[in-house]
Amino acid sequence: MGSYSVEITKIAQAQKLATAGQLSTTTAIGNGTLTFDFGSISGGTFDSVTGKYTGASFTNSGASSGTVTIDATNNSLQGIRDAINTAKIGVTASIVNDGSGTPYRLALSSNNMGSSNSVKISVAGDAGLSSLLAHDPAGTQSLAETATAQNALFKVDGISISKSSNIITDAIAGVTLTLKKPSTSPVSLDVATDNSAATKSVQGFVDAFNTLNKSLSSALASGVVGSTAPLHGDALIRSLQSQIRSVLSTPLSNNGSTVNTLSQIGVSFQPDGSLALNSTKLSAAISSNAKDVASIFAASGSATDSLVSFSSGSVSTKPGSYAVSISQLATQGSLTGSAAAGTTITAGANDTIDLTVNGVASSITLSAGTYTATSLAAEVQAKINGVSALSAAGVSVGVGQASGVISITSNTYGSSSSVSVTGGNGASNLLGATPTSTSGLNVEGSIDGTSIIGSGRSLVSTTGNSNGLSLTISGGALGSRGTVSYSQGYAYQLNQIATTALASNGSLTSRTDGLTNSVRDIGKQIDSMNVRMTVIEARLRKQYSSLDAMLGKMSTTSSYLSQQLSKL
Repeated sequence: MGSYSVEITKIAQAQKLATAGQLSTTTAIGNGTLTFDFGSISGGTFDSVTGKYTGASFTNSGASSGTVTIDATNNSLQGIRDAINTAKIGVTASIVNDGSGTPYRLALSSNNMGSSNSVKISVAGDAGLSSLLAHDPAGTQSLAETATAQNALFKVDGISISKSSNIITDAIAGVTLTLKKPSTSPVSLDVATDNSAATKSVQGFVDAFNTLNKSLSSALASGVVGSTAPLHGDALIRSLQSQIRSVLSTPLSNNGSTVNTLSQIGVSFQPDGSLALNSTKLSAAISSNAKDVASIFAASGSATDSLVSFSSGSVSTKPGSYAVSISQLATQGSLTGSAAAGTTITAGANDTIDLTVNGVASSITLSAGTYTATSLAAEVQAKINGVSALSAAGVSVGVGQASGVISITSNTYGSSSSVSVTGGNGASNLLGATPTSTSGLNVEGSIDGTSIIGSGRSLVSTTGNSNGLSLTISGGALGSRGTVSYSQGYAYQLNQIATTALASNGSLTSRTDGLTNSVRDIGKQIDSMNVRMTVIEARLRKQYSSLDAMLGKMSTTSSYLSQQLSKL
């Protein structure tokens, strides 16, 4: 929240290039391989009429390079366009008709904005393909630049900022800026908290509880004499309803805040057992401290040390405050040269390096040329990070230099982090005869007095009340690192009640199974009774038939006796 002065000098844009015009889009041009690299153009001069640079240099940014194969199936202008787009290498191709005698021009646009995303295209193959597409801002430029890659340049309260995107999320904490166009003068930006989304979420929580409470109360119909409610007076449902109300009525503990009850944010019980929301009180609480309001509902943790951060808890983690101590910090695996690197790279002589990063083998080929130590480090980083096997495994490196000595560092932490050279004709030129490889270390320490060997920078407790508590140790000193407080918000606790009750061995599942078994047993009893009644019916019918026959005989006898008596 606050008021800021924002002045926009430039907005970020992507580089756009165009080839020379062609007479046809279907005529074969040539076969070969296109290699796309991304980087920054510096120095020299740019002619806006020709779209070409003079005396400029090109430095790879480390973004992945990619290749496109052009052969007899796709060597026309249309085919090249489609091949580039299918390869998805960070460049989009299209064909533009400029209306001239040779009207068809292949237009290329970098998919990413920013000054470090200019394009260099190397061509290996036929002369026709090379003369159309070979493009090096520091050398031969077959394409004309129609739009220059540039960063957004702007100021916030007089502080100059450069970003490669027009959507800025980290200039002002908690604020996203979308830059539309340069401004002729500073504009005032007023930032205020939007409480509507949070209010809507809390209202949703209240509504959900009220719906549940109404359903349970209707099913129970407690206190209603002669009720025919399906679960009238059921002890299990009464117990669940009591648990839920108890959770929402009990102040939270160890949430690191003075806001620890629903009533403090405007949510309160009504006489009929429902919840009501006072939106004015909630809005005031959010404006005062939105983080505290969030901790009312979710499981949360807070550390007294800024370099110790709460990651997560588990169903086994109990609310509480736990002491943290660190005996070993996590480190990154690295490889450091034993001598200054040779800065002249010659194709086929000293341009290949075989290395393994985090257990993933890879090979790179450096572009021939004469470098400074800094630009060579950038070239090595770009080539390593462009290896598909590494990127597929989520592995990347940072490459730097000190007094010409190259160092390669894995971007991950822990015992699985390592860098080693296994061969290549350029290994000794780049790193000297005996480079030093250092494996990374896992963080080690204790939570609540229990010693733990972590994984990378993550320290996870496996015992006691803190079981399942996961912390990230970003750095700092060894020894005591203060405490971490863990609390379970109301929504989290209600979710735990629901999860437990609905588990395969939970109370509701057991109760449902019991009722299902009872219904099944009653059904069996009914079936048995039906069989029995059928037998009884048959017996009675037989007895009735016998009795009817007997009565018939007695009637005949009565008639005979009556006739005889009448003759006397």
